[in-house]
Amino acid sequence: MAVHSHYRSEDTGFEVDADDLIKRLSEILAGESLIVHEAGRRAYECDGLAVYRQLPLVVAVPETVEQVRAVLRVANELNVPVVARGSGTSLSGGALPHPQGILLSLAKFNRILSLDPERRIARVQPGVRNLAISEAAAPHGLYYAPDPSSQIACSIGGNVAENAGGVHCLKYGLTVHNVLEVTAVTIDGEVVTIGSEAPDTPGYDLLALMHGSEGMLAVIVEIAVKLLPEPPTKAVLMASFDDVESGGHAVAAIIAGGIVPGGLEMMDGPAIQAAEDFVHAGYDTDAAAILICELDGTDAEVDDQLETVQALMREHGATHIQVAADEAEKARFWAGRKAAFPAVGRISPDYYCMDGTIPRRQLAYVLRRINELSEEFGLGVVNVFHAGDGNLHPLILFDGNRPGELETAEEFGGRILELCVEVGGTVTGEHGVGLEKINQMCVQFQPRELNQFHALKNAFDPQRLLNPGKAVPTLSRCAEFGAMHVHQGQLPHPELERF
Repeated sequence: MAVHSHYRSEDTGFEVDADDLIKRLSEILAGESLIVHEAGRRAYECDGLAVYRQLPLVVAVPETVEQVRAVLRVANELNVPVVARGSGTSLSGGALPHPQGILLSLAKFNRILSLDPERRIARVQPGVRNLAISEAAAPHGLYYAPDPSSQIACSIGGNVAENAGGVHCLKYGLTVHNVLEVTAVTIDGEVVTIGSEAPDTPGYDLLALMHGSEGMLAVIVEIAVKLLPEPPTKAVLMASFDDVESGGHAVAAIIAGGIVPGGLEMMDGPAIQAAEDFVHAGYDTDAAAILICELDGTDAEVDDQLETVQALMREHGATHIQVAADEAEKARFWAGRKAAFPAVGRISPDYYCMDGTIPRRQLAYVLRRINELSEEFGLGVVNVFHAGDGNLHPLILFDGNRPGELETAEEFGGRILELCVEVGGTVTGEHGVGLEKINQMCVQFQPRELNQFHALKNAFDPQRLLNPGKAVPTLSRCAEFGAMHVHQGQLPHPELERF
């Protein structure tokens, strides 16, 4: 398959003495904690967006905070870029290594340091898997709410870096709503604690700033998360619709009715078929769309909401509604949704997973436009999305071994993201920007806003060594992107005219 790194010359202008760097780092890290041979570095050449690949100059795998501090001090002194990496499940190229830099793996920071069931707080290292927190809390009747589809593998440090969500973020929020405190190391080796276990802290909300910062401000080494009590009752129902538009109207009606489900997910026909063939979840493969809704709370609350939700679904065109009869059936309903991405991998040589968010009222229009773009670009698309909060995940099907198809898929994906902005949405809901969406940041934000982003970056990292070239585009890049749109005959977003 054709691959490319997407780094630009303005992002790679570092002069690094590799021998000196390795000598300095070998004084800090022993044995396989410092990886310099190509075969070892090759394991870190990409994240979950595997079409973007780049070998790091060196890989550092520290296991103590002091070692992290020492590595960052060396990088700062020698002017060497650093890319922090968790489990490498990012889908936006956020953990793509820098060709002249250190890939800093936090894999050995994998311990749950404490779990206080009375105060409902867990203190963990960044390499702890998302699901491991809930597994540790389960004996106390507690769990950690944000649940990305990759939760079996993704790390909590990466979740903070990307502000990850999941199927239950509609009711319980993204990572930023479930973290109390982070401890991080700045590029000059200073350890800072941001946030507090108290309900609120004075001053600017730097804790929120760290969420979604994509490793560009500091390296997180410890996190305190909130734990929630398991709801007394859960009900899961699945509704079939003859068209996606009716399902979208049902979603809007449920939210407008004052009901906030624990989860509210939609899949279109191709996604239903792929998931059913893979998981055998009992999905209605004749449906054009299915809506999976989870309600939680007290017995009386769930019973009342269940009746209301079913009535709203029928009112808006549901042809069949099935309420899960037991825990096993609930698990099957969700298993199909959470396995949708790998399921699509069985029907296409490659796919490009997009991530954009739109106002719920625009759902039907945006899905119609995506289908029109699919025809325009000649590539199939499968739609899976967090319907309750408007977070879309169109999966663009392509074959990377066919010349030009990867580039076509990227252009198609960019048009989807620009469509999200056009209707009042945003270019990401939970996957982050990384390198994948950096051009579309030019569409969403004005020059003055981008300058403020850069000012924040400079306040934490004046030499711009932490994950350079990611997330926030330069104004020159935006000017180039705007000129390219004009050259291709596309009508640029009005804000592009400002560059």
